[in-house]
Amino acid sequence: MRFAALVVMGLAGPLCAATAADDGATPVSFHRDVLPILRARCQGCHQPALSEGEVVLSSYASMTADGEEALLVAGKPDESLLLEVLLPLGDFAPAMPDDGDPLTDAEVDRIRRWIAEGALDDTPASLEQRPTPERPPVYRRPGVITSLDYSPDGSLLAVSGYNEVLLHDVAAGELVGRLVGLSERIESVAFSPDGKRLAVAAGSPGRMGELQVWDVAARVLSLSVPVTFDTIYGVSWSHDGARIAFGCGDSTARAVDAQTGEQVLYQGAHADWVLGTVFSSDSSHLVTVGRDRSMKLIKVATQQFIDNITSITPGALKGGLMAVDRHPERDELLTAGADGTPRIYRMYREKKRVIGDDFNLIRAMEPLPGRVFSTCWSHDGLRVLAGSSLYGVGELRLSLAADGKTLWSRSLPSAIYAVCVSPDGSRVAAGGFDGLVRLFRTDDGEPAGEFVPVPIESAPAALAPTAADRRVAGTEQGDERTLGTEERDS
Repeated sequence: MRFAALVVMGLAGPLCAATAADDGATPVSFHRDVLPILRARCQGCHQPALSEGEVVLSSYASMTADGEEALLVAGKPDESLLLEVLLPLGDFAPAMPDDGDPLTDAEVDRIRRWIAEGALDDTPASLEQRPTPERPPVYRRPGVITSLDYSPDGSLLAVSGYNEVLLHDVAAGELVGRLVGLSERIESVAFSPDGKRLAVAAGSPGRMGELQVWDVAARVLSLSVPVTFDTIYGVSWSHDGARIAFGCGDSTARAVDAQTGEQVLYQGAHADWVLGTVFSSDSSHLVTVGRDRSMKLIKVATQQFIDNITSITPGALKGGLMAVDRHPERDELLTAGADGTPRIYRMYREKKRVIGDDFNLIRAMEPLPGRVFSTCWSHDGLRVLAGSSLYGVGELRLSLAADGKTLWSRSLPSAIYAVCVSPDGSRVAAGGFDGLVRLFRTDDGEPAGEFVPVPIESAPAALAPTAADRRVAGTEQGDERTLGTEERDS
């Protein structure tokens, strides 16, 4: 029964901000006032991809679907199951959340008033038909690719899409899985060390962030963690697969238990968006990079900020850092960002800091044109890959880690936002604004194929973007995301 399912399932997530409806005079809006509460507190368990107890609370339509018991009885909050499970019963805590803090009195009152006022639906028409696993996204043209990752055995390539992650069989060259979740924007994807799970940093811009964890073999969502009020970034796994880290637009870095979603690390040392994370080789420390032009070292056990790995001298880094990756065996870090220069740093300081030094820097590579959005270390630790964007044109470059020598470089007709090297080291994959996945031979950089990762439905010719459209959109979209506070203000 729906009632039983709601009683046993918990809600998780941040508290929602106060709204105009809290003044008691303004009518309560479902879309503006109630849905944000459900997103933050309920949708980790009750969404189309993870409908615990067959209860879905991600839209008005799902809440009013036929069922054994009425979640909503318009005008009658005391007869509505949704409100019943959120209220304490005598001396007992509310049935929901099962293992979290109860909703605040203000949040419960907001839901009560909305039901009492008629439980009206004011969802914008543009949001009514959201993709679900049963009704996946429809593409008229390729979508922007923000992240790529090979599975550890090299059999699968995960590609970011709209509202989903697409799994491609590398050997067969075909789409074999569509992981459709709640979040519209997919920012980062990463396979677990054993390849059995896929972590996804995602969200809906300006509304919610969400960490998704998928069972790769079953193609089902096993964990959804709502967090913050904006998309999250730079997801990474600990070496043992026990923890997942990510960065947030509220300038914090966080890590959660990979099985339960419980937050185990919170750090606010950054002064701007945190866009990349990576664990040390033994996962005792977490490294983060952000738009504040810094790379920071955090001790996982104590959640303590330890050090700025990069120089703190003004002007040493001429822009925010977008990406970070660790050497497959050693605690050495590859990072790059707005100034276009990939750099390799040692993770741990070996001598006392002196103001003005950049002691941890091992090597700086030749700059790429524009901003570097993605970096990757080859699995043998010998080569480093970087992809950049400048005015909608991309650059892909492979270099030797030992001396920074460029092995090959390719100019591409699209901004590059995501790069990765196959586990066997034979192929390089790159994706970006034009939505194509391009493959290159690692040894010499020669093209090894390209494909559109999403299924395309025919569209009228008028919808097809021109080269000028792509250039302008690529410039606007590609540059703004990398800017730090000072750069934006100037």
